[in-house]
Parts: sequence; C-alpha cells; structure tokens
Amino acid sequence: MTEESASYPPLSASAPTTSPFEPEGIVWQGVSARLATARFIMLGIFFGIPLVTLVVLAVALPPAAPWLWIAAAVVVVVTAWIAVIIKRQVHAIGFAERDEDLLIRKGVMFRSLVVVPYGRMQFVDVTAGPLARKLGISSLQLHTASPGTDATIDGLVPSEAARLRDRLASRGEARLAGL
Repeated sequence: MTEESASYPPLSASAPTTSPFEPEGIVWQGVSARLATARFIMLGIFFGIPLVTLVVLAVALPPAAPWLWIAAAVVVVVTAWIAVIIKRQVHAIGFAERDEDLLIRKGVMFRSLVVVPYGRMQFVDVTAGPLARKLGISSLQLHTASPGTDATIDGLVPSEAARLRDRLASRGEARLAGL
C-alpha cells in the first residue's frame, strides 16, 4: 500500500461528496448589497481619474491620440471586468453561527472558509469609515490569539454588526470562563 492510498482512502460510490467550503446543514447569512456599491465607488475613483486623464491627453495631443485612446479602452475593459468580479465577490461573502464556532466564507475563484471557535476570540471590533457610514454598512473583525486569522465580515448593516458583536463577545466570554 502506498503512502498516498494510506492517507486518502478511495472514494466509493456510496460515499457522500461534500465540499470543504459547504459544510452540511449550514444556513449562510449574506451581507448587504451596499458593500458592492461601496466597492463600485472606490473602483470608479481608482480608475476614473486615470481614464479622464487619458481622454484629456488624447484630445489635447492628436499625434499621440491613437495610443492614448487604446490605453483608455484598456482602462474601461479592466474596470468593467473588476465590476463583474466585485458583484460576484460580495454575493459569495457569508457567515454562519454554530453552537461552538463562527464560520466565515469568502471568495469565488479563491475560496476560503474561516472557522473561529468562540473560546479563541479575544475581542470583536466593529468599524465603519466615512463611505461605509454614508452607505449604512460596517465591518466586524474578530481578534484571536493567532495573528494570521482573517476573520472579518465586511458589509454588515450596523444593527446586525452590533447584534453579532454583542452575541460573539458574550459567547466568547462564556467559552473562556469554561476553560
């Protein structure tokens, strides 16, 4: 028997095929669609300024205009592609509360599933910048002893973020007291 077959038993026809990113029996809660709006605004600012600059230069400098128009077209195509990705990314963000831990999933092409046990949480942050406050969304970040933990949920409605913060903090304290 090879090491590979010892580590990974062969799948039988009756074995359930589940994805590590979709645990059975989990009901995912999504985030606000306003997160996509915030990301679209940032995308417009980030690519809008170079696009306007390229168009102005193409009009002002006719000899170089073909190359500048091509560059402007590339910026438009890249912006449109990123806009499609943003919509899919926001739709893929979700979280689920279980009895012992919190699950956070993200990503479409590069997926991730973070499991944060309540007993490992040290504190919970809720933040919102000026644009997020204007759009009525906030972010919740869980801090654990591990600096590598990426346990952030962006795009929560402030009331949901506050409810989740209080619930997670109380569950974390209860689990920590039980140690």
